[in-house]
This record gives sequence, structure tokens and C-alpha cells, in this order.
Amino acid sequence: MNITHFRDTQHIVLDESNPVAVPLGEPVAVASTTSVKRDDQVETGIWECTPGRWRRQIVQQEFCHFISGRCTFTPDGGEPMEINAGDALMMPANTTGIWDIHETVRKSYVLIFK
Repeated sequence: MNITHFRDTQHIVLDESNPVAVPLGEPVAVASTTSVKRDDQVETGIWECTPGRWRRQIVQQEFCHFISGRCTFTPDGGEPMEINAGDALMMPANTTGIWDIHETVRKSYVLIFK
């Protein structure tokens, strides 16, 4: 087994930057990431997103820890959740909703594809 070690997650330079897949208005948020997908159907990485509003499309179960920034997530059919640096979430598979990024957010995450 290989151990994945992301050092200095607050300052790590991320590999990819792209506009979010389903933006909802202006500004269009840009998401950046660096990640490792393992043979056991787990992906882990560091993700950052600039301010904007967009629809979450990930269907995998996800654990994430917010390193910096401030945002709101409103799950479909649920109440808005205010999320700040230091918070952590565990999202069940197929959690969809709207992200409102108020201040650039950086998080570490684990996606479980099983």
C-alpha cells in the first residue's frame, strides 16, 4: 500500500484549473485540484474554488475538510449550511445541491467510488 501525503495543504500548488461544470450566474467560479486516484476506488486530493455559484454534480460519497475560505452549501430539498475554514463534512453518495462560494475555498477531500 502506498501512503498519499499532501504537505502544507494551505499552500500546495494545484495541478489543474477549470471553470466549474454547471455555473449559475456570474462570476463563473474556477476550480483547481491536485489528486491521486488509487486502485481501491478512492480518490484523495486538494481542491480550491474561487467565488461563484454552481451546481454540485459529484455522485460519490465524499469526506472533506475545509482548510480556508467561506461558503454555503444548500442540498436539494434541505436547508443552507454555512461552511467556514476548519469545518468538515461527510456527504452521502448522490448528494446534490448548490454551492455558493463567498471567499475562495480550499479543502482536502476523499471520494469513495464504491
